[in-house]
Amino acid sequence: MKLEHLTNETFKEKVFNYEDNKEWKFEGDTPAIIDFYADWCGPCKVIAPLLEELKDEYGDKLEIYKVNTEEQRELSSVFGVQSIPSLLFIPKEGQPQMAMGALPKETFKQAISEVLSVSI
Repeated sequence: MKLEHLTNETFKEKVFNYEDNKEWKFEGDTPAIIDFYADWCGPCKVIAPLLEELKDEYGDKLEIYKVNTEEQRELSSVFGVQSIPSLLFIPKEGQPQMAMGALPKETFKQAISEVLSVSI
């Protein structure tokens, strides 16, 4: 399953409209992970198939989006992304949490369970 790539516009619709809201307000109905990546980034390529596997395993319980930091510089700067991959874990309620680096699949599953309160 291909993961959806977000642009500035789709990000504001599906995740957070940072132009209208100063405080965090999640626009989605399903907990989400956003992968801030670049095509040239080695660790990003390592986790890409893991994220697709996770999307297959969790199905409709979890959204996984990708943001190309080269194409979506404004989005990257809004979230202060300085190193990639950066992964934003967004629970349905509460504040999102950022993780840096290529995480192993078990760490993703743990974060999905603990931060997002989602189980398979």
